[in-house]
Amino acid sequence: MNVGILGASGYTGAELLRILCNHPKANVAVATSRQWAGKDIWQLHRHLKGFYDLKFEEPEIKNFDECDLVFTAVPHGEAMKFVPKLLEVGIKVVDLSADYRLDKDTYERVYGKKHEGYVEAVYGLTELHRDEIAKAELVANPGCYPTGCILAVAPIADAIERVVFDCKSGITGAGMKPSEFTHYPNLHESIVPYKVTNHRHYYEIVQELGRVNSEIKIDFTPQVFPGSRGILTTAHVFLREDLSLDEIRSRYGKFYKECYFVRLQDEVKLSYVRGSNFCDIALHKGEGRVVVVSAIDNLIKGASGQAVQNMNVIMGWDEKLGLNTPPLFP
Repeated sequence: MNVGILGASGYTGAELLRILCNHPKANVAVATSRQWAGKDIWQLHRHLKGFYDLKFEEPEIKNFDECDLVFTAVPHGEAMKFVPKLLEVGIKVVDLSADYRLDKDTYERVYGKKHEGYVEAVYGLTELHRDEIAKAELVANPGCYPTGCILAVAPIADAIERVVFDCKSGITGAGMKPSEFTHYPNLHESIVPYKVTNHRHYYEIVQELGRVNSEIKIDFTPQVFPGSRGILTTAHVFLREDLSLDEIRSRYGKFYKECYFVRLQDEVKLSYVRGSNFCDIALHKGEGRVVVVSAIDNLIKGASGQAVQNMNVIMGWDEKLGLNTPPLFP
């Protein structure tokens, strides 16, 4: 099957190219970039030299004529200019931007943009919405923070009164374009909280957990640490009922029984998932609370790997295709 990548010059586009180069059923036929159009992919992504004999093309709908599915890996507000047109000509879409993750009113309020061309999408957290994804024309790939947060507590969401998410992300979560915030001296030997109470990803977490428990109270604070990859989520969970650690472990085991990419561990470290599509989860019981720790690679399970996993489900393939590789360690 031919696939296209709309916006292949950024981190998520590069990860899609890296993952798909060895996918047994998907061939990247088109990769677009306005800035790099006409140049070989390897001239930008030097680590991919020898893996692609392909040039970047202009981001125009006609260039995707031979594609069955397109990944839209463009900034928020840009995907909506292309997605309805791709769907109109019968091309399935997995959107890695935020343009279709929320309902129209919430999106316009949170992102401060008028949504042109809104189409209802399936929220692409594969472990929660696999059946809907399998029938979807448009899948909204989740944000990286929501992936780590939602997977951390989904099995007990119905019993939660309040949950406090403390999340730490690598610098790649801020994108490829350098800024004062990502400048090395400003992050080296430091951990920086940002958008402490008003990060946009909060609304995805509320949306998804609220579908299970409309009364759940959620707090979420993101921070950046001076590493390139990974999101470590520590969820402080206050339950409405007292559950033993064995009962909680049983719930998680049943909930994720058919979920290959979620692994229950005794302890969690980012180094255990780096370079992979796995989400590792560890459960701890404290005095009056449960502490759940999850770890993902923000560029893979938090973005491009999950997008490929969603493609596999849409096409009726084994969802591990192209993704079944062990994490990098150390």
